[in-house]
Amino acid sequence: MSVGLAMSEDNQFTFIHRAGFEQVMLLRASMTDFAYGTHAHEEYSIGVTLSGRQDFYTQGAFHKSYPGQIMVFNPGDAHDGESGADTTLTYSMLYVHPEQLRPALEALQVSQPEQFRIQDVVFSDAGIQQQILRLAQLIELDGATGSEYDSLLFELTEQLVKHQSNQPLLPETRRQKHLERVKEYLQDHYQDEVSLDLLCQVACMSKYHFLRSFKAYTGMTPHQYWLNVRIHRGQQALRAGVPVLDVVNQLGFNDLSHFNRRFKPVFGMTPRQYQRLLLAR
Repeated sequence: MSVGLAMSEDNQFTFIHRAGFEQVMLLRASMTDFAYGTHAHEEYSIGVTLSGRQDFYTQGAFHKSYPGQIMVFNPGDAHDGESGADTTLTYSMLYVHPEQLRPALEALQVSQPEQFRIQDVVFSDAGIQQQILRLAQLIELDGATGSEYDSLLFELTEQLVKHQSNQPLLPETRRQKHLERVKEYLQDHYQDEVSLDLLCQVACMSKYHFLRSFKAYTGMTPHQYWLNVRIHRGQQALRAGVPVLDVVNQLGFNDLSHFNRRFKPVFGMTPRQYQRLLLAR
């Protein structure tokens, strides 16, 4: 098991993952004056608010999560977050890669599991709350077996399917196809400085039409999306043990300070803290 802890007087972020299950990460957070910048994850982010209140903006609306409530961000859902009350906000969040859910979704006969989405951002469900906390506890146990982990993840997925979005999948419009092409281009060229004019060419749109359309589609500006991809590629490299300065160079940041400024609003700690403490045994 690897644990990473960043701590200040008012904010603590603990990241935990188990060897053999690297595609699932647990975050235990306690915060009073920290605010996440707008970002998105490639994983499902599934959590429980334990105390205080978390305020955040996603999918075009403001949301509030109170103690005992479930928070879910589907892969790619842009969001921010901060404590919305005078008391300390504490919560547990699981980050589960879509490939980890696919076998369970297929066994549960979910059509198009690659398109699986949870409908509500914040909701109450005692069963899901219990499953999240049980799985979080299991990740923290050194002696837990793979079969225990698989069983709990299946049970959680089974509960989540009850909250599956029932919105029908519509055929992709021409505009969506062009915007998806831009997303793929930014993912493939995250190391490069990409000009807005080039992205407009990829999208086959005028500049201001493209900017409005991309923000409405992803919840982020093209620049924010590009930075988000870079930060998460950096996170993956740090978890793999790539030296921090090598990551800075690979990602094309000006220097370590620049990387720090971009990384900390997403993970609550500097890249060096994240790597040193997460990889500690």
